[in-house]
Amino acid sequence: MRDAVLEAARFLAAGRTQQLTLEDVADHVGYSPFHLARAFERQVGLPPGKFLAAQRFQLAKELLLDTGEKVVDICHEVGFSAPGTFTTRFTASVGVSPHRFRLLPDLLSDHPPVPVRIPGADLRGGVVTGRALLSPAAFAALYGGPAVYVGLFSGSAARGVPVSGSLLGPDLEFTLTGVPPGTYRLLACALPSAADPREQLMPRIRAVGAAPRPVRIRPGPVALRQDVRLDLAPAWSPPVLVALPPLASSGAQEWRSAARPARIG
Repeated sequence: MRDAVLEAARFLAAGRTQQLTLEDVADHVGYSPFHLARAFERQVGLPPGKFLAAQRFQLAKELLLDTGEKVVDICHEVGFSAPGTFTTRFTASVGVSPHRFRLLPDLLSDHPPVPVRIPGADLRGGVVTGRALLSPAAFAALYGGPAVYVGLFSGSAARGVPVSGSLLGPDLEFTLTGVPPGTYRLLACALPSAADPREQLMPRIRAVGAAPRPVRIRPGPVALRQDVRLDLAPAWSPPVLVALPPLASSGAQEWRSAARPARIG
């Protein structure tokens, strides 16, 4: 079944501009839609439909950065029929609107990311500490050293803006503060720190990781410790849609005007 799931992921990625259905994918790999959907989500971490949407938004990010096409034309090119729906869903997934995403390379050139902690909304909320642990393969592949982002997200994928997040310093230790009560996923992504702004937004090489269990924050200033391990992302894995570098750039914080990032060091 693993081979079928990987082939399904490749099929969806290759057909990201087409109007594919679950039945189309199931026919392609020779499994029932029900069994394929369950196995796909279990192995990839997203249902097939959300995986396809993520591939479309990833293509949209490429087109926004590398072409002068209008947003409405990009919307149609990546398989959406309604520009308003495309913009709303892109913003929810990436953390910034398509128009603002297109401006990020210039913003990041003027205000490069620096190690930073962005607290959550609950001043008396929980605290999650830990350390990012990169595999030897990931560390070697991220030329110039890794830029490691860690955040708490309400879903299983890194979408939009984290509840609390950090671009780590050289010691790779993190402290996420102000976390409201709830259940979250602790997710991490490492990018090549020496890359130019465009490649930081669309990295060819990335390492990803997630804490093995959900993080549960109870009311009150409770502190938890949870390390997270990162390894090179397989080619078939879902793209990391959230725009990470702007989270650590002082010039790209307009989307969260109430936040007061605390620079590390």
